[in-house]
Amino acid sequence: MDLNLIVGCLLIILARLIDVSLGTIRTIAIVQGRAIVAWILGFFEVLVWVFAVSQVMQNLDRPAYAIAYAFGFATGSYMGIKIESWLAFGLQVVRIFTKKGDAVATFMREKGFAVTTFAAEGRDGPVSLIFIETRRRTTPLILRYAATADPSCFYLVDDIRLAAHPAPVRHQPTGWRAVLKKK
Repeated sequence: MDLNLIVGCLLIILARLIDVSLGTIRTIAIVQGRAIVAWILGFFEVLVWVFAVSQVMQNLDRPAYAIAYAFGFATGSYMGIKIESWLAFGLQVVRIFTKKGDAVATFMREKGFAVTTFAAEGRDGPVSLIFIETRRRTTPLILRYAATADPSCFYLVDDIRLAAHPAPVRHQPTGWRAVLKKK
């Protein structure tokens, strides 16, 4: 293999990784109704895609370019999902079903979350249903807290597309986000 072929394949992989990752994030932005973000991402996605596909089309006699194109696409899909889950844009509602409703609700309120509770009837009798609206990046923390307060609880998590009056988030960020908030 010559150096030009290797560099060309690496550039195609990089281009596909970038454009497919942008496409994955753009698709999620569309679903969340973020039109401006989707427009910007779409512009750069196609700009990079044109470069990648033109390199493959100009070199159809080199199958390595097509393989690099496919490899970049597959890797870009994976990376796009990972990047989006790291960014965690949007809001979610966490619904916790528990027999220890008052204790779990109090525990969550002490941690700074706005909690709404309902009396409900489950398969095995009365339960409490707890709703917590939160940013997506905070959801894993809420789930850990719920499991700490009641290891036998059951929960469901849904994305929120639209909320009339989103609840103010009183929970204090942790980790590196806490450092950034202090600046």
